[in-house]
Amino acid sequence: MPYAANDNIQIALIGAGGMGQGDVRDALLNPGVKIVAAADICDSRRKRMEEQYPGIFTTRDYREILTRKDVDAVIIATPDHWHARISIDSMDAGKDVYCEKPMIQRIEEGKRVIEAQKRTGRIFQVGSQYASALSFEKIRQLLEQGAIGELNMVEAWLDRNTAMGAWQYSIPPNATPENVDWDRFLGHAPKRPFEPIRLFRWRNYTDYGTAVAGDLYVHLLTGLHTATRSLGPKRIYSTGGLRYWKDGRETPDTQLGIIEYPKTETHPEFTFAMRVNFKSSKAQEDFGFRFTGSAGTITTDVRTVTVSRQPRETEPGYTIETFPKAVQERFLDEYRKKYPMKKTTTGTLEGKSEEKYVSEVDAHRQHMTNFITALRSRKGHFEDSTFGFRAAGPALLCNTSYYENRICTWDPLTMTAG
Repeated sequence: MPYAANDNIQIALIGAGGMGQGDVRDALLNPGVKIVAAADICDSRRKRMEEQYPGIFTTRDYREILTRKDVDAVIIATPDHWHARISIDSMDAGKDVYCEKPMIQRIEEGKRVIEAQKRTGRIFQVGSQYASALSFEKIRQLLEQGAIGELNMVEAWLDRNTAMGAWQYSIPPNATPENVDWDRFLGHAPKRPFEPIRLFRWRNYTDYGTAVAGDLYVHLLTGLHTATRSLGPKRIYSTGGLRYWKDGRETPDTQLGIIEYPKTETHPEFTFAMRVNFKSSKAQEDFGFRFTGSAGTITTDVRTVTVSRQPRETEPGYTIETFPKAVQERFLDEYRKKYPMKKTTTGTLEGKSEEKYVSEVDAHRQHMTNFITALRSRKGHFEDSTFGFRAAGPALLCNTSYYENRICTWDPLTMTAG
């Protein structure tokens, strides 16, 4: 049943790192939301949650969270290799789920999460906030209106230049085997002796993370799919390398992806090019999209959408200088019959046009608000498990392409890798 407007929605956090604690803060900005529990394998992070939210229940074992009757929904912000398992366990326990992107670490996990959502009927939302960015909703409207003609290419980039942006996260001085449940962190990953760097900088290691593609390509794919209403691509290639952050990581710090999208009812065939560079020599994180069509472009940096239109040429022009003079004259005679000279007046002058739209809405906060709204109405946001898999699947195939040096294929209807 939907919650009454004055009912509290009680949430729990599973994985109390930076992203998880940020998600909780966004959730609590919504009236009637209360944090009642948190799970993390690191004692320091559990203590920090207790400092911020006195009286909260904390545990190392997320399963204790799922047995609590006072928990309505969970936010899952663990390392990627735990996303699918905890999502499924949570829905089976009757909890609604907000799971950080990517929804899965391995492609074979995707349909299991989808089946769990269908089986349980729970609200499930992936935490890729570009699905709630008003900019991509505006771009969808512009594309459907034919604002730039027929779409043929999309480019996107998310570049960084800082240590934190390159996942060089801080390691607490009290990170010891006594203060960390190392075996629980490893989960189904290969067993190995305690190494704090692999826990606190887990994105750098393929046993636990999903590299550039899972962390950032998923955002770009989410924005693209939201704007175009695409179900996904058909062919995927990705390349790159480790250029600067040679700190023992197993993942590239510079990566490119070239993805082909087939024609569908919602969009023409187009090419999508993605770029991530962790040493871009820029002062701030640089994010952007460029949608190119036959009659103009749309660009966005999430908050601003700009539409630029270039007048179409009225004639193709000619290159006849290498022809004999008599042939040139014959060509021009036929050409001007087809493309008569037009007298230029102020009424016939055409120039470039540009329109700009600006949103002040914070996409992170809006995305969490959309989740809370879905909990109250029992009508899920469109970024459910199926949408999440359709973004995560192609992103993970970028990793396959990179590590195996091959082109990958994807069936967007059946969500199956070739």
